Amino acid sequence: MVHFLPYMVVKLKVKSKTNFMNKPKPRYIIIFGLIILLQVIALFSSSGNSASTETGEINQADTAWMIVAAAFVLFMTPGLSFFYGGMVSFKNVISTMLQSFIALGVISLLWYLVGFSLAFGESYHGLIGNPATFFAFKNVGLAPNPDFSATIPFLIFSLFQLKFAVITPALITGSFAERVKFTSYLIFMCLFSLLIYTPLAHWTWHPEGFLRNWGVLDFAGGTVVHMSAGFAALAGAVVLGKRETKNHQPANIPFIILGTAMLWFGWFGFNAGSALAADGLAVQAFATTNMATASAMITWVMFDALVGRKISAMGACIAAVVGLVAITPAAGFVTIGQSIFIGFAAAIVSNLAVYYKQRTSIDDTLDVFPCHGVGGMVGMILTGVFAADVGLIYGESTTFLYHLLAMVIVGAFAFFGSLFIFNITSWITKLRVSKDEESIGLDISQHAETLGIMPGQH
Repeated sequence: MVHFLPYMVVKLKVKSKTNFMNKPKPRYIIIFGLIILLQVIALFSSSGNSASTETGEINQADTAWMIVAAAFVLFMTPGLSFFYGGMVSFKNVISTMLQSFIALGVISLLWYLVGFSLAFGESYHGLIGNPATFFAFKNVGLAPNPDFSATIPFLIFSLFQLKFAVITPALITGSFAERVKFTSYLIFMCLFSLLIYTPLAHWTWHPEGFLRNWGVLDFAGGTVVHMSAGFAALAGAVVLGKRETKNHQPANIPFIILGTAMLWFGWFGFNAGSALAADGLAVQAFATTNMATASAMITWVMFDALVGRKISAMGACIAAVVGLVAITPAAGFVTIGQSIFIGFAAAIVSNLAVYYKQRTSIDDTLDVFPCHGVGGMVGMILTGVFAADVGLIYGESTTFLYHLLAMVIVGAFAFFGSLFIFNITSWITKLRVSKDEESIGLDISQHAETLGIMPGQH
């Protein structure tokens, strides 16, 4: 217990400053003012989501499935918080988990206000949506929208897409875990969502998006979610630099296993839900998702054994996530056998990427780029190879070549755009915690909370 006293003293000192009458910092006054403004907009906006009389066009089975699928995808974000939280050091578990969990609140409000409109509003030259089209969910009601949701209420389509927008910035947090200021992360998350995520969603999924018009296939987010998060994570690792202490034992392996299970479960909504209907395409995506993940997990652990490493629980969990990432762009376009190969290929490539990344000076804490960035690229390449009727194996090269071009465009846009956003954020407020705060741990220094006595202490 004696060894834990410094942590208790710091915690008490932090708490002693949190008096209700303390003078608030200017940035919090501004943020709270924006929250009040959002309430005013919400109260007086005409959302158009009142009950619709056009129920004849709605397919009840499709609607029921999409409600469930949206809930599945929401479940992935707390799953990610357990997955990441178990991997970091003991003194950073709460902060790491909260960085994922808080996205559910922040991005939900931002998506309602303007994010959905930027992603799916009236297209401006295939590059971005008109922010006024669906501002504050205007015209987002219970009737179907023939451009996006022919058999389901437009509102559930927007909520389903919201869950993708939520998890993307949360994925990035693994790269700068254990050293980022929480308020800086909140600012970065908002800017990333507006400036990187919504344009990518528009390019890829809007009927007039330029990547979609090129024939680029991304069934459920290989480019929009995973490549963008992976390249943004690489930018974050570069900007924030190395941790003071890189080597640590994962705080809680069972958390990692639990998080992986939640992600695997939720990913069925992620991929099968992207069919937007309760039909055979959803079943196909469900099956390919499971088999690619299983293949990646077994390939990874056997590859580890082959090169003389121990078969580890963490390796198996990371591999499962890599398989989920890689099959995401291809889930509705490939056969079950092809999905097994995609999982196999992604596991080998990402395993090697993790190994070689560790030999560089880049401190991507939880290997977000080797797993999500590289895994997403493998998935996109192999989608261009195997996609039914238009893939390379069917004698068609156009889709494959456009996929290669799209990877370059998306990678450059996400990486350099994120570098710009990190610099903007650092201009507003300091990005990284101090050395003392990092040494103490972000749980206490950022949130005045702790899991309790550290392992090995009495």
